Amino acid sequence: MKGPAPPDGPEALTALIVEVFRLNGRLISTGDRLVSDLKLTSARWQVLGAAALAPSPQPVAWLARSMGLHRQGVQRIVNELVAEGIFALEENPHHRRARLVRLTRTGEQLFEAAGRRQKPWAKRLAKGLPPKAIAAALEVLKTLRERLERAEFAE
Repeated sequence: MKGPAPPDGPEALTALIVEVFRLNGRLISTGDRLVSDLKLTSARWQVLGAAALAPSPQPVAWLARSMGLHRQGVQRIVNELVAEGIFALEENPHHRRARLVRLTRTGEQLFEAAGRRQKPWAKRLAKGLPPKAIAAALEVLKTLRERLERAEFAE
């Protein structure tokens, strides 16, 4: 006797989206615990990472866009991290008011410390997962994100 057929089309995609929401919640809570004693939250870590991984100092709006977040929320976190000496703001030669966000040496050290925790955690989480399955999941999620970024799927 066979079980019910797996969902297909829109039903399968909806199930995937619901699972991504659940995963996001777990990632946030786990990330918060992983870096809490570094005085980071998942949100602060995400903004720190966006700035650290950018090819050059970026305005807040660009950092927010790269993460799919609202500029105002990222601005609030950037302001906190500037006050704590983790970020510095530089003049932007292309825009007077949109200053560039740069990691300070303290910020670089903080990002490195968080990364030292993240790497073994990710290794444990990935244990037993076939690399091809991870790559396939990444490709599906990337394609969905890119489609949502295009105007015809934005609403």
